[in-house]
Amino acid sequence: MSQVTVLILARNEAHNIEDCIKSVAFADQVIVIDDFSDDNTVQLATDLGAIVIQHAMNGDWGQQQTFAVQQAQTPWILFLDADERISPELAQEIRATIQKPANTAYWIQRHNRFKYNQATHGTLRPDYVCRLLPTENTRVEGFVHPAIIHPYHDAKLCAPMYHYTYDNWEQYYRKFNQYTTLAAEKYQQSGKPVRFFQDIILRPIWAFIKVYFFNKGFLDGKLGWIFAINHYFYTMTKYVKLYYLQKNNGKL
Repeated sequence: MSQVTVLILARNEAHNIEDCIKSVAFADQVIVIDDFSDDNTVQLATDLGAIVIQHAMNGDWGQQQTFAVQQAQTPWILFLDADERISPELAQEIRATIQKPANTAYWIQRHNRFKYNQATHGTLRPDYVCRLLPTENTRVEGFVHPAIIHPYHDAKLCAPMYHYTYDNWEQYYRKFNQYTTLAAEKYQQSGKPVRFFQDIILRPIWAFIKVYFFNKGFLDGKLGWIFAINHYFYTMTKYVKLYYLQKNNGKL
């Protein structure tokens, strides 16, 4: 009986999709939900045996992932981003886990990697993400940082997965702009208020302090400083965008 389907959301991921799919060779099925890529993502994924379904994301990660869940026909699903890789140790652990009853949602420790540089603290410190869980009664909500909604109790797997965050600084800053815009729009839609002094002046300062000192970004040297400063500007930028969205709508 088939046990696990890997679900991958993709758009123009030709540089990532092969290594991603190869890292889950243990899976019974791989489904790629493609947001109408205009590179050869679809061909590469198909050549590796993945099922590719084209479906517009329209900026809503939650609905895209929920759509992906609805395509799976196995007891278990494993969410994976195109820039993530399952380690051999984790693959073995997953193979053993999916032999158990499908009544637990498993969190996996993700180790972040920035190409050509090493940073393991601050904004790139390891984090846990909910990725392996039963298909039934699972859905995802949220635009920018979606939340997986399920009725199961949580547990953690031991082995890590790897997240290759950015290939270069151009890609980093493109995502910086994209995600701050999406965050501001999400806040606007939810009616979140914005206060200039608290959110645009004080909040970014705290964001820097948190990642550079409390999350030990300083241990990553020059790169740790760069990421902490960028986190300051990321926080400020999303609230500046929200501030002017509300100002343009006559709410300020």
